[in-house]
Amino acid sequence: MKKQAGFTLIELVVVIVILGLLAAIALPKFIGVTTDARIASLNGIAGGLRSAASLARAEYVVTGNNAASTITMDGQSVAVLVENTLAGRGGRPTQAVGGISIAMPDPGGYTVDHSGATSTYTPTNGGSTTCRATYDADSVGDPVVVVVGGC
Repeated sequence: MKKQAGFTLIELVVVIVILGLLAAIALPKFIGVTTDARIASLNGIAGGLRSAASLARAEYVVTGNNAASTITMDGQSVAVLVENTLAGRGGRPTQAVGGISIAMPDPGGYTVDHSGATSTYTPTNGGSTTCRATYDADSVGDPVVVVVGGC
């Protein structure tokens, strides 16, 4: 009698069912990791914005000129708010092009809009427009706001 080698149909079906169950369990976990990664990246952008604003403010204070509308960071001119009556907001980079866009160059993987009242950083790799970090130099408190809805 000739001995045959190989798998039976039942063995193949059992393996396919097991792989299907593993995929059904693992897939939602990977989707959650993608969202978490997008949120972590957004928080990294927010940290970069805060650092850039703090460095610009420090440079503004060190120069001692409260009437200055620009400072020099890394050899480039950065537009900043003038102190006057801004209650400590003077020296923050403006949200317009030439302000925060110079202090913190536009990161890859984000759509950046400097045209409105705030600068908005939205991930281009998914999520929604409510998943963003905004920079507002005129804000009394923290100039950076992170919105993670729809990430």
